[in-house]
Amino acid sequence: MTSSTSTRSRALWIALIAAALIGSAAFFIPAYIIRPFTRQSARGLVWAMAINQRAPLVSLLGALICFALAPLLWSSCGKWQKRLLALPLLAVAFSAVMSRLNYLEWMFHPVSNAQFEAESASRLDAKEMILAVRYGDDARAYPIRQMAYHHILNDVVGGVPIAVTY
Repeated sequence: MTSSTSTRSRALWIALIAAALIGSAAFFIPAYIIRPFTRQSARGLVWAMAINQRAPLVSLLGALICFALAPLLWSSCGKWQKRLLALPLLAVAFSAVMSRLNYLEWMFHPVSNAQFEAESASRLDAKEMILAVRYGDDARAYPIRQMAYHHILNDVVGGVPIAVTY
């Protein structure tokens, strides 16, 4: 392999890895920041949502660049390098697909059939935080621990349909 071929191959590898990292980061950064049951700073959430909005385009461009560079690298690769070439291609292809899906919804499971008990039958710990709603003589209490997992619950309080969110 000549020096110019080696330099060209190195430049192609750097371009491929950079495109794969940027394309994959467009999916993985928001997915890491926006997780249930973890503290998220307001600034981090703003960044995650901004990246998430651009992720479909950025990850697609990263994938297109990677898949355009792969054939150029293939002929100059050894056996182990060809196997290594598959890793960034898989990562960026996975990211391009996942960034088009609303994977954030998968993290939260809806309450299919809410069950309520009388206060006297409740087994909540005294320190457990609740979200309370009162309308007229009717009242409900929703444990924050459950609402943080499900995020939304449809209910009727005092004959009025409500959506409880957290």
